[in-house]
Amino acid sequence: MHPSRRRFLVQAMAGAGLLSLSPLPAVAAPGILIPNVTGLYPVEVARVAAPASTEEVAQAVRDWPGRIAVGGGRYSMGSQVAIRGGLHLDMRGMNRLLLLDPQAKTARVQAGMRWRELQDALDPLGLAVHTMQSFANFTVGGAVSVNAHGRYVGNGPVVNSVRALQLVLADGSVVEATRSRNAELFRAAVGGYGAVGIITEVELDLARNTRIERQVEEVSLDDYPAWFRRMADQGDCVFHNADLLPPLFDAPVAVSWRRSTKALTETARLVPRGQSYGLEQNALFAMTELPRGDLLRSKLIHPLLLARPAVKWRNHEASLDVGELEPRTRSISTYVLQEYFIPVRHFAAYARAMAAVIRKHGARVLNVSVRHSPADSTALLPWAKEEVFSFVVYYKQRTHAEAQRRAGDWTREMIETALAFGGRYYLPYQLHATRSQFERAYPEAQQLREIKRRVDPGGRLSNALWAAYLQP
Repeated sequence: MHPSRRRFLVQAMAGAGLLSLSPLPAVAAPGILIPNVTGLYPVEVARVAAPASTEEVAQAVRDWPGRIAVGGGRYSMGSQVAIRGGLHLDMRGMNRLLLLDPQAKTARVQAGMRWRELQDALDPLGLAVHTMQSFANFTVGGAVSVNAHGRYVGNGPVVNSVRALQLVLADGSVVEATRSRNAELFRAAVGGYGAVGIITEVELDLARNTRIERQVEEVSLDDYPAWFRRMADQGDCVFHNADLLPPLFDAPVAVSWRRSTKALTETARLVPRGQSYGLEQNALFAMTELPRGDLLRSKLIHPLLLARPAVKWRNHEASLDVGELEPRTRSISTYVLQEYFIPVRHFAAYARAMAAVIRKHGARVLNVSVRHSPADSTALLPWAKEEVFSFVVYYKQRTHAEAQRRAGDWTREMIETALAFGGRYYLPYQLHATRSQFERAYPEAQQLREIKRRVDPGGRLSNALWAAYLQP
């Protein structure tokens, strides 16, 4: 099997990716449906605008009399990018690199730039993105708006690499926000899903591109937190995740990418664009539809990882394409994520309780990918209130109404389980949480409401997420 094919299967099990969707036209007629990556919950909007500059965003905000939502790649899964009857700002045309300082290792980009577009500019200079998701298709502004994270060891959420934001507020004014200037807006905008302002530019810290080598180790569930700490303390690990596989989800397979000086086994500096992933689609179907498809992962893929060396550039591993995870069709089934952030001290107990909920409901979970994050002291709505392990749950769901209802049932039980262990759930996914669960997971939401009342008293900046949970 070609290395790129094996990489897909690792990533499919890691559950790290969100799935691709063909872009919509830049400007659409009234009444258009704005979909998200899952194909579930499209939102009918009155108008779509595709600005190319901050001034065009500001003018669109001033001209539109109703509510406004903003979207980039549309990888959020619960209509976080649209509001019914409103204006949808499609930011994907705002994809210019505005400033790049190789010596200072900083870049300033328009918010609609995708990580891969930035990587194309950075790689020839020996630079890399500091922190991003595991796939490169997401827009920078979208990643900041959800305060995304990846498999980076020690980096935490993307806010830790953000120097400054440019925001368009609900009255059409333009402000610059940093940790010291308009700091309240900065904290509310990162992980704020467009509640207080539209992110139009982002200034970022960068990192050096380095060679990395994959190391794979099987670890016991109870030993994993201490094992992770020893591994992280060595200081040379760039990426790490641990796979928990069905049906028991109790035997972590730790996949670490450490800095290396060894000869490359993958010479390409970035993942080539436009590849075909038909074999991956077939493998994904086999793992989810064929009897004992789970054995394909546990008996074939992980042994391959254990046996085969891999040395590549950091930028190559960071430039994966979500096309690897895209099914042939979403008409019958779709692939969805949930994610839970659990204090380190509760890792093993939570993992067992989570697995019990999955088995109880017969959820078709392909994999749970475990990552780590230090506490987030910047974002107003932090998903890492303290040091946490994140559990990324990657599963297959039928698209009919009854399947959606069942998904809601087991998702709410998963959220309740996380809350019982002092954890939180991630907000970019299906909006199954009750209002009570949201308030308990994010008590800081009251502060966000107060800031929003000051900068957006008419509630013009909205989306399906905030219509459900932020309004009084």
